Amino acid sequence: MQLFSSPTSPFVRKIRVLIREKGATDKVRETVVAALSDPAELHAANPLGQVPALLLDNGRQIINSPLICQFLDEELGGHKLIPPFGEPHWDDMRLQTIGDGIAEAAVSLSFEGMRPEEQRSPVWTGRWQRAVSRSLDLLEEEAAGLEGDLTLGRIAVACALGYLDFRHDYLGWRNGRPTLTAWYEKISGRPAFKETAPA
Repeated sequence: MQLFSSPTSPFVRKIRVLIREKGATDKVRETVVAALSDPAELHAANPLGQVPALLLDNGRQIINSPLICQFLDEELGGHKLIPPFGEPHWDDMRLQTIGDGIAEAAVSLSFEGMRPEEQRSPVWTGRWQRAVSRSLDLLEEEAAGLEGDLTLGRIAVACALGYLDFRHDYLGWRNGRPTLTAWYEKISGRPAFKETAPA
């Protein structure tokens, strides 16, 4: 299998962490691409021209990070990082959605910052920043639920927080969120997170 990736994408990092937690780096070949340059090889794996994209040996394409993670969690075997159907499953899918939502807003802030200053939208910038702040406040309130075995939802949240550190440290996401901060410091010390940290 071939994973088309970017070393700075929080959505790609989520998959790369999952692969490493399963000890399966020998089963998935990672190909770094510059998605914004629209490379043809990426289009073969994802007609939307986005990373992550997973190209299977039979030519089948799997796109979108939650779907890729679900596929690899089954395909790679070993300890499951997605809880079985039932309340734990839906709780973890909710957590993944919150983590991915923070990452989406933060990536939007990054793209907005690439535009010429006179073209940037204070309205959208404010909306994305407030969305991140509200979501972080919710995670702080529910931080006790982040403890426990590693799951895909917890990976997604940690990757989103890592992206905030990487691109938007000026937001000071740790301020007023001591429990979430302590949890993040603990989980980010795992080898899979250290190996995939954006440089």
